[in-house]
Amino acid sequence: MSYINASIEDHCLTITISRADKKNALTRDMYQQMAHAILGVKNDGSTKVIVIKGDGDCFTAGNDISDFAQQTDNASVPETSAFMRALAATELPVIAQVHGMAVGIGTTLLLHCDFVYATPDTRFVLPFINLGLVPEYASSYLLPKIAGHIKAAEWLMLGEPFSAQDAYQFGMLSKIIEAADIDSVVKNTVKKLVGKPAFSLRQTKALLKGENDKINQQMSDEFDIFLEALGSPAAKEAFDAFLNKRPINPEKFK
Repeated sequence: MSYINASIEDHCLTITISRADKKNALTRDMYQQMAHAILGVKNDGSTKVIVIKGDGDCFTAGNDISDFAQQTDNASVPETSAFMRALAATELPVIAQVHGMAVGIGTTLLLHCDFVYATPDTRFVLPFINLGLVPEYASSYLLPKIAGHIKAAEWLMLGEPFSAQDAYQFGMLSKIIEAADIDSVVKNTVKKLVGKPAFSLRQTKALLKGENDKINQQMSDEFDIFLEALGSPAAKEAFDAFLNKRPINPEKFK
């Protein structure tokens, strides 16, 4: 069964995360499908906009920890990297439509989007430090640029949830939109973008995102440290506690 629905209509690729019974938690296969969808429209000469959204009551709960924790023989998780690098590199404008929870990579990926609309009830969280891990996919570079060092340190070092209003105030969101209106707002933005000249649209995005080399280097640097952290006693304790639904042993979580 596919938990990613990708469809193209009126020059727009819409990627819908559709695993509502698991809070849209992402598996390796789901990442690969999203990467394939983005790369599939790279040179089709027709698609002009990408929309990413989630079914059910949240955007995404982030990585499926059970799936992720099993990757002991292939900790690099190439499918996740394939999706995030495809998202970061796409020349098409990307709109994220967010509601409910955006956990972990569900927040990280927003930093690589061009428009982010969220409902007032949305809660964001970057919990990597609580899993004994470190920031991912250039979030340690992009988040301070967007929100400033002080706020980025709060979000990344404490790993606590923050509100849509906080995210908007510190530059992560385009707008906060009521749930009843967010579909129409996103569709209207898509319509406006589709109506722009394709060359100018792509080149304007390219000019806005003129730090690809730095971003790619930061991704690589973070990933090296992420893999080191993944093998640490703290991370092993955090994952085991999560999978076995028990409290973390503070003596091991150091």
